[in-house]
Amino acid sequence: MVNGNSKATLTKIFRVGDLLVGLAGSISFASQMLNWIKEGRKPKDFPDSLKDKDDWVPAIVIEPNGRVLKYERTPYPTIIEDKFAAIGCGRDFALAAMALGKPAREAVKLASRLDNSCGNGVDVLRLRRKK
Repeated sequence: MVNGNSKATLTKIFRVGDLLVGLAGSISFASQMLNWIKEGRKPKDFPDSLKDKDDWVPAIVIEPNGRVLKYERTPYPTIIEDKFAAIGCGRDFALAAMALGKPAREAVKLASRLDNSCGNGVDVLRLRRKK
């Protein structure tokens, strides 16, 4: 997390049941998004503080079947059908690295090196696919 010129180390990827969840943006709002996901992603329970925000808090949810959902300002996700997905301030660097054949871990390292607003380590979770 970056706040002005200072950085703090935070975890922004989580396993929620069978889901993988990645968050970006302000940790206070990201925590609300994570709690909403943990509670079952019911549209009626979507936090008011996240609705139609100008500085939206994206979340990426990967389901056990591999489907990738991106949540932003509403409880209704965009289904990502591209080969790669990324969120947050370093996403363009990460997407470019993955398009050039780098694995996700290396793409995040590169994004952290090139974008001043991200960094402080890389966490990796692997999807447990349903058989």
